[in-house]
This record gives sequence, C-alpha cells and structure tokens, in this order.
Amino acid sequence: MRNRRCPHCHTHYAEPAQACPRDGTPLGKVAPAASDPTKTARARAIEPADPLYMSLTGQTLGGRYCIERQLGEGGMSYVYLARDLETGGEVALKVLLARLAGDPGSVERLRREAAIAMRLDHPNVCPILDVGETSERLIYLVMPYLAGEPLTEHEIRQGPLPVAEGIPLLLQICRGLDHAHGLQILHRDLKPENVMLVPDRGAAGGVRAVLMDFGLAKVLREDPDLVKLTRTGIVLGTPEFMSPEQILGKPLDGRSDLYALGVLAFEMFTGRLPFDGKSPMEIALARLKGEPLRLRALRPELPAKLEAVISRVLAQDPADRFQCTEELGTAFASVT
Repeated sequence: MRNRRCPHCHTHYAEPAQACPRDGTPLGKVAPAASDPTKTARARAIEPADPLYMSLTGQTLGGRYCIERQLGEGGMSYVYLARDLETGGEVALKVLLARLAGDPGSVERLRREAAIAMRLDHPNVCPILDVGETSERLIYLVMPYLAGEPLTEHEIRQGPLPVAEGIPLLLQICRGLDHAHGLQILHRDLKPENVMLVPDRGAAGGVRAVLMDFGLAKVLREDPDLVKLTRTGIVLGTPEFMSPEQILGKPLDGRSDLYALGVLAFEMFTGRLPFDGKSPMEIALARLKGEPLRLRALRPELPAKLEAVISRVLAQDPADRFQCTEELGTAFASVT
C-alpha cells in the first residue's frame, strides 16, 4: 500500500520509503486512497468525505448508469465504477466535486472537457461517451472503464523502464497526441498520471497506452464561447512537465506537448526529472535558466541515440525541437 507522499511533487510511495527520490524531500503519511483511473499521485486530493457523494453507490444517474462503487477522486471530481444499463458494460463516471459544482467556471470547464474529448476517437485516447446532470445538480462525465494502471504507478512499482518496454509506449502516446493535434487540440497537462496502461493483446508488448484527462486541453481554433474561458497569461498544467513557453504564459502549439512528452520519457527511463529543484515551481523555473540533465549521466547503458532524441525535444526554443508528433515518433522508433 502506497501510504507515504512527497509534499512537493505529491507522488505516493510504499513504506519503508522515507524520502522522495526526485529531490530528497522527507515523505509524509497520508490516509489510504483508492486508485483513480483518470488522475492519481501528483494530482490526487485527500479531502473529507462528502455525504452526498458517499450515498451515490446504488443510485442510477440519467436513468442509465447504475453506480457500483467509488474508485477514487481527483482535483475536480469523484470517480465511480458504474454499469451502463443499456449496454450492460462497465463505465467510469466522473462527478464534479460539491465544492466546485456551484462555481460556474468549474462547471464550464468540465463541460468543455466533455465537448473536446467527444471529438477524439483513437485507441490511444480515452473518449468521453456522455455528459449529464442530475436533479440535485450533480454534473458527471461518462468514460469507458479502463482496467489498467497509470504509468506513474507502473514506474513506482517497476522502477526505470527498459528501452524495449518504454519505446513502444512512447510511440503509442505519439499516435494519440498526433490524433488530437490533427483536430487542433492540445493536451497541456501530459504526465505519467495521465497515461493509463491497459492490457491489450493486440498492442506492442501486450499493453496499450491511453491518454487521459483532456480537461486542460486547449482548442487552437476556439469558438467565441470557449475563448472567454482562457485568458491570456493564465498558466494551467503541472509545473514539473510544463514547457518553457507554457510557464511564461506564451501562446502554445503542439511542440509544447512534445516537450512534456520529453520530460515524461526522461522520467520513464531514469526515475528522475530532467531538472532539479526543491519544489515543483523551482523545477519549472530551472528549465528557464539551465540545461537539462543528460540521460546517460544517470543511466550510461541507455543508447546515445535515445539521449539525443530526448535532449532535442527538451530544447528551450520550440524551433529547436521536433516540429510534430510524427517526426518525434519516427525518431523514437529509430532508437530500436
């Protein structure tokens, strides 16, 4: 059971771990929490139980989704396992937290997540199937239930991944991002917690990587109703994975997601972030002033070509990076 957490990066670890391997911060104990299939570790919130939400088990929302049990909670929502009475299949319900349900901005953001994700249709992206609201003003999203684990949990359990396991996952993530970017959608919060690993015999290595949580996604060609939701200069995302231009609140394009994927890849193969700091914000600011750590300085046995690919995608200037997901995917594929 992972019942210790870093107060800076919020990653959960199992006892007897005493310090975060990223920055040496002493770990604190937390109450046990169930796995959330859409957001875990760095972003999970531990909050007092809300009686209204605890009573949802056994209820049917929208006359269709019968809630079986709570799976966990994220920064904006509770997540439940439910049975779709029309299809008989299992689904995951993401219900907006009570403290946010009265906030028009939070509600609009959740609806925006649904509108964006409903346009996505790819095996490496988790779609939104439905969105609804109950008479008690509970707003919920319906997603496929993915029986797997977040990449971050896999990393904690297995340690740094071998190249033969990591490259196929990165190629799948590239394909999912390429689909989104083709629809002019950015993720803006790509990190291990937002990648689910799902058993799939048809996928390379028997595992399918699925991109989750487009709640921070930004439509490049926004309609007037969406423009007002994103003011210039507002920084959204997870600081440890933000591109330099995202930290500075500059206009973003697909190369910002590629930068985040570079950070994810670096952590995947080394168990470390490419920039040091005592807090997430210090780590974010470090990438504005210095060079990232060298991959092979931490794991000399890794291929020089892999180090070159990750170093390029972590370039501070977007013009110096790979310019699209297809180009980056080809580079990752060439490593093996």
